[in-house]
Amino acid sequence: MQTWDRDWRNHPSPPSIPPTAPGETRYRLGPAPGELGRARHRRRRPGVQLLIRSSRHVSLTPAGEALLHHGRHALNAVSAAAESARRAGDAHAHLRLVIKPGGDANLLSGILAAYARQPDARRVDVLFGGATDRVDYLRDGRADVALLYAPFDDLTGLASETLFVEGRVAILPRGHRLASRTELRLADLEHETLPRWKGVRWTGVPDDGSGPEIADVPQMVQLIMLGRTIAILPRSLVEPVHPGLVCVPVIDAVASRLVVAWSQLDRRSLVASFVDAAVSASAPRPDASFESEHAALPADTSDAETTHTSPTVRPADLGDGRRV
Repeated sequence: MQTWDRDWRNHPSPPSIPPTAPGETRYRLGPAPGELGRARHRRRRPGVQLLIRSSRHVSLTPAGEALLHHGRHALNAVSAAAESARRAGDAHAHLRLVIKPGGDANLLSGILAAYARQPDARRVDVLFGGATDRVDYLRDGRADVALLYAPFDDLTGLASETLFVEGRVAILPRGHRLASRTELRLADLEHETLPRWKGVRWTGVPDDGSGPEIADVPQMVQLIMLGRTIAILPRSLVEPVHPGLVCVPVIDAVASRLVVAWSQLDRRSLVASFVDAAVSASAPRPDASFESEHAALPADTSDAETTHTSPTVRPADLGDGRRV
């Protein structure tokens, strides 16, 4: 039921109601004459069509998708700037680290211990994000640093340091035709159904986009066990392996990188100190087993990841070389 309101701009329908007695206030529903046309003009300002409308459906055009994607980044940047300004004046601010549960390749304990030994160490608040929203924590100021996986996470606007590199495995149900193989190539999986990760634009693995959309690893495991899909992921993300699944190395899949990431604009010593500790704690020991494990990992030279990755510069190296 519609309610009367003196502010006609709050209502969508155009008819006006004439007064019924001398001196009675005129009320109006919907836009005034000419206002609807001006509103439509404002919607057309980008110069391209943003929406496809029908009587039953509204969807974004490719231009609308692009505007939504970049507009979200712009709004997040404004929010992050306000939060950064507020925290800059707090000399006792905690460091906020966002991770995916289980998404630290078993490095987090060592990183936190190394950071605690830093002379300027602060308390670290560990935040848990979902499979694909941790970058949003950095962009809107909810977190200072994050552990992310490339090429899965979009690193646009972020700086990063690589902490760990690992190969990827095909996750298959035990009864799958390829489950007994000791290694696979992408060509072996050409006709398999791969999932679409919600919020992920590119995973480094070619697929036709027809697989089921999933948001996290438990959903993926359930669908694999049902025989609806397989997946290609970093091994550390699926350990321990479910007893109903097997993991087979995919030797020509793009390697996965666990990175510590932060905003390119964040020059605080709070962040620089943590990044230094993380890199130091994650440095591989010079033993033959590590070198042999990673020597054959294919380098990622695709344009997609290059587009999404910012130059690797630590906060401590910015400016005139002094810690900022």
